Amino acid sequence: MPILSLYIITAITFLALDALMLRFVMQPLFQRHLGGALLEGIRLAPAVLFYAAYIAGLVYLVSWPALRGGPLLLPAAVIGFMAYGTYEFTSYAVMRNWHWSMVATDVIWGTCLTAVAAWAGVAATRALGLDG
Repeated sequence: MPILSLYIITAITFLALDALMLRFVMQPLFQRHLGGALLEGIRLAPAVLFYAAYIAGLVYLVSWPALRGGPLLLPAAVIGFMAYGTYEFTSYAVMRNWHWSMVATDVIWGTCLTAVAAWAGVAATRALGLDG
């Protein structure tokens, strides 16, 4: 049961915080620099696939080992930096209107968000006594 707890709590934390950031910071930032290149809405299937797989990978690679005494924040932050950095730096390298402020904001956010979500999953699982 601990792995399910880790996944659910990490996902809730990640999705809630990311929804706020996307709505109030990233959407206006991307709109300012990309304008008409953005869709009116999101393509739900790729978003769901990304979040489900990303959180599963985070739990498997970081949270589960951390629950057993392994390191937590640094490995989670590294995964966040790698994932968000891959997207942002690649986009900045090949897209005309990609702006350095988009890169910096999203990479810093993804790094911090990933570490916080992993920490929340592990801390809550321990607090609920499900780390058995």
